[in-house]
Amino acid sequence: MRDVFDHIDRHAQEYVAELARLVRQPSVAAQGVGLEECARLVAEMLGEAGARVRVYRLPGAAPLVYGEFPGRSRKTLLVYEHYDVQPVEPLEEWESDPFEPEVRDGRIFGRGVADTKGNLVARLCAVRAYRQVRGELPVTVKFLVEGEEEIGSPNLRRYADAYPDLFRADGCLWESGGKDHQDVPNLYLGVKGICYVELVARGANRDLHSSMATIVPNPAWRLVWALRTLKDENERVLIEGFYDAVEEPSPQEEEWLRRIAAGRDDAALLRDLGLDRFLLDLSGVELLKRHLYQPTCTICGLVAGYGGEGSKTVLPKAARAKIDFRLVPRQRAEDILHKLRAHLARHGFADLEVVPMGLEDPARTPPDSEIVRVVAAAAREVYGKEPVIYPMMAATGPMDVVCGRFGTPAVGTGVGYPGTNVHAPNENIRIRDYLEGIKHVALVLERFGTLEG
Repeated sequence: MRDVFDHIDRHAQEYVAELARLVRQPSVAAQGVGLEECARLVAEMLGEAGARVRVYRLPGAAPLVYGEFPGRSRKTLLVYEHYDVQPVEPLEEWESDPFEPEVRDGRIFGRGVADTKGNLVARLCAVRAYRQVRGELPVTVKFLVEGEEEIGSPNLRRYADAYPDLFRADGCLWESGGKDHQDVPNLYLGVKGICYVELVARGANRDLHSSMATIVPNPAWRLVWALRTLKDENERVLIEGFYDAVEEPSPQEEEWLRRIAAGRDDAALLRDLGLDRFLLDLSGVELLKRHLYQPTCTICGLVAGYGGEGSKTVLPKAARAKIDFRLVPRQRAEDILHKLRAHLARHGFADLEVVPMGLEDPARTPPDSEIVRVVAAAAREVYGKEPVIYPMMAATGPMDVVCGRFGTPAVGTGVGYPGTNVHAPNENIRIRDYLEGIKHVALVLERFGTLEG
């Protein structure tokens, strides 16, 4: 692979420019900004690299971009990515324009550069480099690039139902991953699910003077009281039946956790987060066990009344809370939604509106899968370090829709590092990680294509 790696080194500036080209195009799914334009740009970039490209559309959905590069073996590798990004707010905390990529101190800054346009372009550049040097890919590569991942992929199942052949493959490179605080590559074999809802409490038909609080109910208080029933001070979720499907890690998984914990630097993570301790004073294996194998209930946002400068004596007409529940294998999003509604009714809050905003089930890949062995071996060679393999990640993605239902094993790997500021101002990646990521994927193509079966 020295010839391919040398080619990547010689074209490093070109690959950085290609990433900047994609980051420059806004594509904020939550706000419906730039999705059509970004889908066209992704299709254009795939076409320029030699893929057979088609853009699929369904009513009410962001476009799904599909590109296929033929290979000489019977193997098919799916690359799942998304072109949508998070909103940029708070804009005032950015040191440069989030949609005008800037290189500083060996890093490239811009919204989406880490999540996940950097991974998308790195994989596309790996395919380009391999084809330019060797002429033909050893494995057929399918790029499946959606535009709604950051809002829970609400329409991806519809695409999978309508076009199942696009999703079928022998293995999948998942869209996220990177290095830890010791610069060790981390690989992920699964994702948590999510049940994301908005709770809405309503009062009068308009905001009122706060003196009316003697006789008019305040929906903000009602919402706070309802939230108080969901979780106790010891972080235990109080929804009846919430933990019914939760399983403890197996003995083999416990061994993985011990191995992972032995190489982690919890103190470095605390320093990075500006904290002096983790929740419940956990550390080591117990911290990992909770992080990966326990579900959550998180208030993501609260809105009611006046929140601007100075004071305004107001009794709000409505109060809203956005909440997400991260789910572990065997939990199901629809079931948790049903249990949440039943819990609120049981505690006297049936009047609260529960608005589903994202439902995704968890997924997990067997650790002995071919794609896992190939990606791990390639990481070992490219990065010169033994990769740490996580049985799953604490975050969520549509792996069940893309891979689980089709029986496709998937591995999360990528160009991130702990300082990427994903979902935050000044999102960035290190250029050296980006170039190593291109080489890693190129080697995966080579090795996966030699496997028959």
